Amino acid sequence: MQLIASELIKFYRSLRIGAELPAGIDLLHPHASEEVMQVVAIFFNRYYADDYPRQLLFGINPGRFGAGTTGINFTAPKQLKEKLGIEHSFRNQTELSAEFIYEVIDRYGGPEKFYADFFLTALSPLGFVQKGKNMNYYDAKSLLEIAEPFIVKSIAQQLRIFRPSQRCICIGGEKNFNYFASLNQKKQFFKEIIPLPHPRFIMQYRRKQKEDYLLQYLSALDDLKK
Repeated sequence: MQLIASELIKFYRSLRIGAELPAGIDLLHPHASEEVMQVVAIFFNRYYADDYPRQLLFGINPGRFGAGTTGINFTAPKQLKEKLGIEHSFRNQTELSAEFIYEVIDRYGGPEKFYADFFLTALSPLGFVQKGKNMNYYDAKSLLEIAEPFIVKSIAQQLRIFRPSQRCICIGGEKNFNYFASLNQKKQFFKEIIPLPHPRFIMQYRRKQKEDYLLQYLSALDDLKK
């Protein structure tokens, strides 16, 4: 069996939507950059150089200032350097979702412990941009119709790589969870999907209750491991 790191590098290098996007929508494909893939390879070889199963946490799709820059889900350049110790030449910006997720990771026991148990991914491993702003795969019916075969294929590939349990976590609010639950009914990827609110929502609109949400996340992670 190949190391997960090697499988992941192949997976991210091979990402293709496989169809032309609707007019006015552009693809956010950070892994097409060799500079990004060098950083991603360092990350994978540090935390996934083994063949142990991991549990999966699915976000929505990469955004411009997080995974859309670094190639690593829920990781902005600031967290890449300060939390993971990976040097890079990206602009040293942060992102609200990354800030929250790395608080969760720190509370869980740090990156080594967290990434030994979990993999942060997204329903669509590639992102989308419209008029210079982030776009979610479900924001336009025409985009979803094109993205769905890619989403299905990507989930199946990651199930083969990680060999998770029959349960997973869905990060990303009502729309992401409702779509994932509907897709899962048809494809039977998992027996249970555990929904969690999106970190950006928490940090923008519920920051005073952040401690409660951190505990909710940590409880869900512990539950997923059972």
